Amino acid sequence: MSIKQFKPYTPGRRQMTIQGREDITAEKPERSLTVELRKSGGRNNTGRITMRHIGGGHRRAYRIIDFRRDKLGVPGKVATVEYDPNRNARIALINYVDGEKRYIILPKGLKVGDTIVAGPDADITPGNALKLKDMPVGTIVHNLELEPGRGAKLVRSAGTSAQLMAKEGKYAYLRMPSGELRLILQECMATVGQVGNEDHENISLGKAGKTRYLGRRSSVRGMVMNPVDHPMGGGEGRSKGNKHPLSPWGTPAKGYRTRKNKPSDRLIVRRRYDK
Repeated sequence: MSIKQFKPYTPGRRQMTIQGREDITAEKPERSLTVELRKSGGRNNTGRITMRHIGGGHRRAYRIIDFRRDKLGVPGKVATVEYDPNRNARIALINYVDGEKRYIILPKGLKVGDTIVAGPDADITPGNALKLKDMPVGTIVHNLELEPGRGAKLVRSAGTSAQLMAKEGKYAYLRMPSGELRLILQECMATVGQVGNEDHENISLGKAGKTRYLGRRSSVRGMVMNPVDHPMGGGEGRSKGNKHPLSPWGTPAKGYRTRKNKPSDRLIVRRRYDK
């Protein structure tokens, strides 16, 4: 996919780049696979803001993605490749031979007209889904489950992939995109291949307004606030105050690990920080 630039006829256009859409074959989604997506504005069920800097943004319809890949042994053909406003990867509409339609995340190399299948007898080709125990060591995968049957939770964003490094007992060793090496049950499903649209990381939004289209509101630096509003505020003139970066509530903002005694700690063989 190409990255398009513009003539600098405005300051925003000077920095802005967008992705070409030559890979997209359908502009409108499959209506039976979309649901209404309501905005929260970062507020919880009591109306309090629990996540800052969220609000506005373009209206979206949510595309229902098949993260379970539980349609075993039924081949399906790629009908369309589509843009999804809710994620940075492209999605593919699959027409199965029994008449059902489902969306999947589009892996690199899969195109309209190709056939995919899920199950233990599937070939090791992009788009096919198998359990980790049925894959050879060294396979590149994405759309990875953490618990069998619960649907994919890992390696779903554009351009990412994990690698099956080894198998031992009931666990498989996988190297994650971050460099972390972790154990995952061999009964978990994964899809062969790398997630497509790897050029997404090279996009420059170019202007503040484009972040607002995405539903992200602007943030104010703590350094310019008053001491009553932020630990890093105050001081005469522009002052950093030789303080460590903190959140508004006093938690260290950079380099401070907040993960605490999670049961899955024992499944992490090598942390991503130890690269």
